[in-house]
Amino acid sequence: MSDQPYIKEFNYHIGWRNRGRHPGRHASTERGMGMEFRGHTTLLSYPDPRRIDIRQTIRDPMEQVYVRLFNQKSATPVFVICDLSGSMNYGSKERKIRKAASIAESIAKSASRNHDPFGFIGFDNIVREDWISTASFKSQRAIEMAERLKEYHPEPVAGEGILDVWRFLPRERSLVFLISDFHMPLAQLEESLSNLLRHHIVPVVLWDASEYKNLPEFGITSVTDPETGGKRTLFLRKELRAKIVNSFEARREAIYQLFMQFDMPPFHVEGDFDADMLTEYFHQFVAA
Repeated sequence: MSDQPYIKEFNYHIGWRNRGRHPGRHASTERGMGMEFRGHTTLLSYPDPRRIDIRQTIRDPMEQVYVRLFNQKSATPVFVICDLSGSMNYGSKERKIRKAASIAESIAKSASRNHDPFGFIGFDNIVREDWISTASFKSQRAIEMAERLKEYHPEPVAGEGILDVWRFLPRERSLVFLISDFHMPLAQLEESLSNLLRHHIVPVVLWDASEYKNLPEFGITSVTDPETGGKRTLFLRKELRAKIVNSFEARREAIYQLFMQFDMPPFHVEGDFDADMLTEYFHQFVAA
């Protein structure tokens, strides 16, 4: 028996034709051995006698020999961009960074099943080159990195490295899962999203209910700044508790509106990660 925990996969698809030359399972613009009919051309232009179309050939008064063209299915790069900043160390039942690592494992396994290359990019206040796994059809290295990530404790730093992650992605359009709690300035997030428009972005929003929902109604409580790690003691009254809850709800709505401005519906994970819900997300928001 293997000691490795079971990693549940999910089903995903893309809504565009990619240009990847490596065979895979997604619709593409590449000519090849697929089943999707593309049109005809002459045998001189595409010298593959296996594809000669007799009917089209005998119709041509110029007596040219015609072949059928088909589009092949191609592979699409899949990436996880993961926030490693200080706020990701928080979690009452499970630290956000550990949950992010489990989600990254599921994405890597799902990409491998679809014969897609998978890569990983981590950032905090910079893009962390020690937390980069370049896109590969062999997902084992990325899965091992995700296993290490489960035990990682982020430094108390901010996440402005998100502004530079686009530089580490390929020019080819990719499916990118952006995993974070998004506790960063909205202007910074907006700039980073505008740099990622070449790709299909799935924002995975990790929140913990204890950050704002499970506060006591009345009494003294300790609050930790998610980025710096600094602690403050608050005397909670009903009005202050309501203000904290309202500020989180307003933040949720603000980042939702920002993602939708870029046509990137967010996928929220506030409790346990459910791979089936991510399958449902693709059925709902991504045209097959």
